[in-house]
Amino acid sequence: MKIIDAHIHFSDILSFHQTAREQSFVDYSYNGYIEEFNKANVVLSIAMGVTETPEMGFPDYHAQTPMGLDLARSLPNQIVYCPGINPYDLNKEAILRLESEIQKPSVVGMKIYLGYYPFYADDEVYKPVYRLAEKYSLPIVFHTGDTYSERGLLKYAHPLTIDEVAVMHRNVTFMMAHFGDPWTLTGAEIIYKNPNVYADLSGLLVGPEEELISKSEGRFLDHLRHALTFSDSYHKLLFGTDWPLVPVGPYIEFIKKLIPEEHHEDVFYNTAIKVFPKIKPFLLQSSLAQKV
Repeated sequence: MKIIDAHIHFSDILSFHQTAREQSFVDYSYNGYIEEFNKANVVLSIAMGVTETPEMGFPDYHAQTPMGLDLARSLPNQIVYCPGINPYDLNKEAILRLESEIQKPSVVGMKIYLGYYPFYADDEVYKPVYRLAEKYSLPIVFHTGDTYSERGLLKYAHPLTIDEVAVMHRNVTFMMAHFGDPWTLTGAEIIYKNPNVYADLSGLLVGPEEELISKSEGRFLDHLRHALTFSDSYHKLLFGTDWPLVPVGPYIEFIKKLIPEEHHEDVFYNTAIKVFPKIKPFLLQSSLAQKV
């Protein structure tokens, strides 16, 4: 089965390096990506742009919009990306830079880091971003749920904040990262109610393969299982890892156990094409390369 990872990172962020080194034990580098994702049969990854400056670290109020990918000098052929938005840098010049960036073939959406920055999804500051999303038919990815930084503010990342934006911008596709975890029941209602809202299943756990096995077998994920059953919207879910927070292969097996087998092709591949239509040429190139 071919797999699209709809949520990874490929940025030189201190906390990502630390997690890879001390918790997930992955090789967070250009070569590490190539080896791990090829082995797992991931044909394309969608990376979320984020940068940090020496003055602050992520979430970085000084980072320039659009935030990109800077882990290596070049990107692997299997990576496309969603530039990150810093709401503290969204003046006219920043919007012009963002509009120029999103017209690149490898840019397939935009990422808003709710919770990491203290702005709700419906804040006025993001309206120019939603206008660009509609103009260029690009999806918006929201961080939702728990923040990886203790400096995050959870009330801004609650998935319920997506509902009003989804209603007000029906011509824009939205994806909730992490299914709103731990508020997955709310996330389930949001994707069930709103036809233009989807959710990825990335970052539900952090750590090595042993951590994925131990927590998936107990009651730790009962809230998630309940939400998946409640929403009955498997066609609205996308596979993602949040790499380097977890190793790719074991996380694939972890998600396979959560999702009924008849929905695997949609969750692991088909739905990503619906949410991110600009990835189609890259998938074609990947198919051609595999035949050579």
